[in-house]
Amino acid sequence: MISALGDGVEGWSIGDVVGVCTSGFRPPAGMFTPGGFADKFLADARDLARVPEGLDLALAALATDAGMTSYHAIIKEGGAAAGMKVGVIGYGGLGQFGTRAAVLTGAEVHVAETKESVWDLARAAGVVDVVRDASEWAGKGFDLVVDYAGFGTTNKALEAIKRGGKVVQVGLGKSTFTVNTPTILGRTLVGSLGGTVQDIEEVYALLFAREIEPEYTEIGFDEIGAGLDRLRRNEVTGRLVARFGD
Repeated sequence: MISALGDGVEGWSIGDVVGVCTSGFRPPAGMFTPGGFADKFLADARDLARVPEGLDLALAALATDAGMTSYHAIIKEGGAAAGMKVGVIGYGGLGQFGTRAAVLTGAEVHVAETKESVWDLARAAGVVDVVRDASEWAGKGFDLVVDYAGFGTTNKALEAIKRGGKVVQVGLGKSTFTVNTPTILGRTLVGSLGGTVQDIEEVYALLFAREIEPEYTEIGFDEIGAGLDRLRRNEVTGRLVARFGD
């Protein structure tokens, strides 16, 4: 919620409920600078996304992070559309958004996810099939694969797409990866980081319409440390949202 306005800011009022784009004009606290768990920070007005009245604030928070990043990668960067065969590697906090966004375009969506406890959630989102390892997609002629994991999975994604296909790399589970040279020929590999205010507001609209219903767990401020430990142990389904109060 906006508590103060700087000189020359137009189009916003004190009390407006907003989200902040984390890859915009002024990187907010927590992404590139300290202070991500502060209850107040300075943002650039150009990075503000308007939260629809009635949208739960936990969902609004999810959209500025997992929602924006995954949506931008699969829709804007990947160009998922009806008639395409699309693969999603990783059905976690980001993958659940990206998967459902692609399903809503009418694409044929497949998921690769090692955590079998979330397979039913992926199926409920409308995917055609779920496999444990993306290596099972080799030679299957995908148009697009978005890798939200990045744990040595990039080459598997490249081996899954057809000539003229695209792999969008989002996950950075490992700092380096190796690809087989022939998999690059005639194919495209691009990286995607963050998104835009427009992406956030488009995700807000989908959340408000309940077209996307992500899995998440709310925690309090004093639970953040334990929550980070749970994430490291892969014990979280979807996403954690720290809620300080409305």
